Amino acid sequence: MSAVSPAASAVAIDDVVPADVGLRRSKDCVARAAPANRGRSRARVRRLKDHLVAYGLLSPAIAVFTVFFYLPAAYLLYISFFHWGILTSATQYVGLENFRRLFAQPLFWHSLAITGYYTAVMIPATVLLALGVALVLREAVTARRGGVWRAAVFLPHVTPVVATSIIWVWIFNPQFGLANFVLTSLHLPALGWLDTTQWALPAVMIDGLWHSLGLYVIIFLAGLANVPRDLVEVARLDGARRSRIFRRIIWPLLSPTTFFIVILATVNSWQAFSQIYTMTGGPHGGAGGPAFSTTTDALLVYQTAFTFDHFSLAAAMAFVLFFIILALTVIQKVIANKVVFYR
Repeated sequence: MSAVSPAASAVAIDDVVPADVGLRRSKDCVARAAPANRGRSRARVRRLKDHLVAYGLLSPAIAVFTVFFYLPAAYLLYISFFHWGILTSATQYVGLENFRRLFAQPLFWHSLAITGYYTAVMIPATVLLALGVALVLREAVTARRGGVWRAAVFLPHVTPVVATSIIWVWIFNPQFGLANFVLTSLHLPALGWLDTTQWALPAVMIDGLWHSLGLYVIIFLAGLANVPRDLVEVARLDGARRSRIFRRIIWPLLSPTTFFIVILATVNSWQAFSQIYTMTGGPHGGAGGPAFSTTTDALLVYQTAFTFDHFSLAAAMAFVLFFIILALTVIQKVIANKVVFYR
């Protein structure tokens, strides 16, 4: 076998593989990569445009929340650390003194207890009654003028709270009110209602429940509309009873709607003010009576600010109320992650 010189090998390799093949391969790789890079660039530009359009559409709502909620809330937190009055420009920094004074007041803890009791009663009552009415409207009267009945149920929610609360004051009048007339007609003893510490808060609850029930009924009806009728029909064909269908099919599928209603009812109950202020003598003084039996935290915030002219203490109280509602919402969210079924 004859030896081949390096020069001859180089010549042979150059004859077989051209010298610019590496350059052509690099150009081919760049050419193939260019469309992919252009596609990624177009996707980034498209996402940027989508983000700009989304933020542009959200900007009015963001502006409204910023001007009417976030900035006032920040200023409210600011004045809670000062001794501040609406009629005086001078302020004095007191740090956490307002919060210490607040937690030392027995009336504040009493108002929290009243608000907690009010909320604990209103949430299950709201859910059970709203769900029951929604099921009746869905099953019994949907085929016959269902829209009229739905409008009738929803109508109390759109009526002015103050006007309807005044009507309820007359209904609960101990001498000639409709409530005592019904009780005496049933041979039951008449009640003092708004004049007694025992029945004043239940009377306010009845008004609040009557006024807000229609909203929750409509929400439950929307949730029931999303329950597949095929599942219900199949269960009926298999011989399942209505109670079992409700427990096994309807109630699990309504869990997201129920969770949403519980959140709304919690927030609305902890912020209950208008009907309590009107029904317990707010326009004439003495709101929250008798004997502070209906003094909720929201009402006490109003009285501290506008009756006792202590805005700094009211600001501290408002922030405590905010954090209580936030904590309850977080707790409900944690529980909901375990029991709410999203299909």
